[in-house]
Amino acid sequence: MDILFLCIVIFLFMLAVFDLVVGVSNDAVNFLTSAIGSKAAPFKRILIVAAIGVFIGAAMSNGMMDIARHGIFRPEHFAFYDLICIFMAVMVTDIILLDVFNTLGMPTSTTVSMVFELLGATFVVALIKMSGGIDMGLNELLNTEKALSVILGIFLSVVIAFVFGTVVQFLSRMIFSFNYRSRLKWKVGIFGGICATAIIYFLLIKGAKDLVFMTPELKIWIKSHTWLIIGVCFIFFTLLMQLLHALKVNVLKVVVLLGTFALAMAFAGNDLVNFIGVPLSGLASYQDYMANGAGDPAGFLMGSLNGPADTPVYFLIGAGAIMVVALATSGKARNVSKTAVGLSSQQGGEEMFGSSRIARRLVRWTLSAYYSVYNHTPARVRRWFASRFDTATMVMEHGAAFDLVRGSVNLVLAGALIAVGTSLKLPLSTTFVTFMVAMGTSLADRAWGRESAVFRITGVISVIGGWFITAGAAFIGAGVIVLLMHLGGHWVMIALGLVTILLIIRSNRRFRRRKAEEEDDTLFHTILATEDKTQTWELLMNYITANQLQFLRFAHEKYLLIAGSFVNDNPRQLGKIESALDHRKNLLKSNRRKETLCLRRVAQETAFEKNTWFHLSNTCCMSILYNLTRMNEMCREHVDNNFRPLPKPYVAELEGICGKVDALFLDVFDMMDTAATEAVPMIRRNCDVLKDTLSETYHRLFEQLHGGDQASMTVVYVYLNMLQETQEMVSAMRKYLRAYAKLLDTNFSSHTRKQAR
Repeated sequence: MDILFLCIVIFLFMLAVFDLVVGVSNDAVNFLTSAIGSKAAPFKRILIVAAIGVFIGAAMSNGMMDIARHGIFRPEHFAFYDLICIFMAVMVTDIILLDVFNTLGMPTSTTVSMVFELLGATFVVALIKMSGGIDMGLNELLNTEKALSVILGIFLSVVIAFVFGTVVQFLSRMIFSFNYRSRLKWKVGIFGGICATAIIYFLLIKGAKDLVFMTPELKIWIKSHTWLIIGVCFIFFTLLMQLLHALKVNVLKVVVLLGTFALAMAFAGNDLVNFIGVPLSGLASYQDYMANGAGDPAGFLMGSLNGPADTPVYFLIGAGAIMVVALATSGKARNVSKTAVGLSSQQGGEEMFGSSRIARRLVRWTLSAYYSVYNHTPARVRRWFASRFDTATMVMEHGAAFDLVRGSVNLVLAGALIAVGTSLKLPLSTTFVTFMVAMGTSLADRAWGRESAVFRITGVISVIGGWFITAGAAFIGAGVIVLLMHLGGHWVMIALGLVTILLIIRSNRRFRRRKAEEEDDTLFHTILATEDKTQTWELLMNYITANQLQFLRFAHEKYLLIAGSFVNDNPRQLGKIESALDHRKNLLKSNRRKETLCLRRVAQETAFEKNTWFHLSNTCCMSILYNLTRMNEMCREHVDNNFRPLPKPYVAELEGICGKVDALFLDVFDMMDTAATEAVPMIRRNCDVLKDTLSETYHRLFEQLHGGDQASMTVVYVYLNMLQETQEMVSAMRKYLRAYAKLLDTNFSSHTRKQAR
């Protein structure tokens, strides 16, 4: 049994390595977003600055947080076996949760996950102990005050960070405007001095408070001379920033990089324990258990965990090295940062989130309030504000999502709020403070236009909702896992270890596949980055053609599968088709949003000329998808209920129709592959012929239905529905062909015996 406990401790440290990698991927959003979004420096340089901060913070941290030892539970009332089960449940749950959230590109709080995992696992163990006859209540076994303070602190920090971010950025933009370079002569020194002083204050109060060189005497001296330090720093950095500006150095870039370093150092110095605190507590428990005779693990109480921790420095250096490597190599770190950058982008881009009812209502109420204030504001004041917030004069680095003024405010304000919260002993989440500050500053900068506000508010709500999901999932997941361990013993521990490893491997494979799919969409990002509008339409036409050709190939495949599954009574295949159609619907909407964004980059004359045909082609694709959906619903309902199959004469007839539809699709594919629009009139005539054939078949069958038995009529009704939906699909294809030809050549004229309806 002692060997088993040693293996569990080793396994905890193996999971800690994964936890460090996943945790850095998640929390990289804290200190990378502002520098990446404002293009303050090349990505490699930003990573180097952040990596230095991470390594210094980790190597000089005390590496332990009391919450992992005695913050949630009273260790003197828990046996060694109880704590080993709790620690393993926490690590297994933490790995799974963080990896899932990072794969989805959603930032979450490592503090929240660890606290609620400890709380959930301890709660279940406490219930087990109480059911076993122990004369104690939950209040004596649990310390819920810490968890409640985390909940309150994060809830308040979300609101405060968003409000302060909006107000401070609004004031900063009024001072600098979007054309900030023309107003830097004297303001930049003061602005840089304030920012640098706030960052130094943040480092001293938040980032360095738990470092090894911070003796009690030094902490007392800093606390008693705080205002002196702030005053000296302000004067020094104001003069330094003014000198740098005189030497043609971009002071705002210096501020952004300094803020990145400060947040990275504080993250590693304070949040490192969220990743390795539990394994180190497990090691301390095992050492105490072995040093005191290694008796009954279920009866050996762990009161020693109430004492102070003494973490060996090699653990800290090793953890820092792992975090640096993870930061430099993890694709998930870039994915999480992409979420925050995308939601705060000044320019249009791919909106990662859909629309929600609450977001639509919030936008409507906000617009009503805005116009109410606007209508009661004097015209002169409105003109002055319009001049300060004129985005036409915006100065941004090439490819940036927002300018350096906003990047500086993001970092400085996030650091200041975290420092204030720490001085007030509020357990704030660095993830949510930095994220909500970024959302507030983007709102103040009018980055949330009427066409993007709904999507971005939905994104913010989704991220905040993700925290509640994290808390609930962490509590329930850890509780269930620790219960299984208590019921199943060491065999369940071994099984859960293997399951955890398999889940990590599968999750990483899924993430790599998703990244490969995203990299295939490079043409979209190329169009957004292209400044030459004469090239934009050609690139956009290639992009539209590729997307629509991919959809038509999908429609072609699914139509034949629906018909074959209906004939062969295959409900499982029809269920898979239904899921694929739902996924394709979301993809069509996403592609349409992205193509619309690209259309705005086209020369105005060309955009007006092509706009009608662009929207018509997309509408036709959506119509084809709806035809397939309705067809599949009818067939699946019939097959699922085990009704009579389609009679053989009708099967042969349907196969002939499928052959003609197959030939039509293949003709369309050949035309689109070669861009041979001269073939469009002939294909449209083929559509007319096929529509007439379907119409004749439909009416002939309808006449034959009189006098048939009810059971046979049920399957024939489904068959008639297929014919009708096929006819509508061919009609939509005919309209699409004209729209596509017009997109390629506005002077195209189709000489067919029927005009597009």
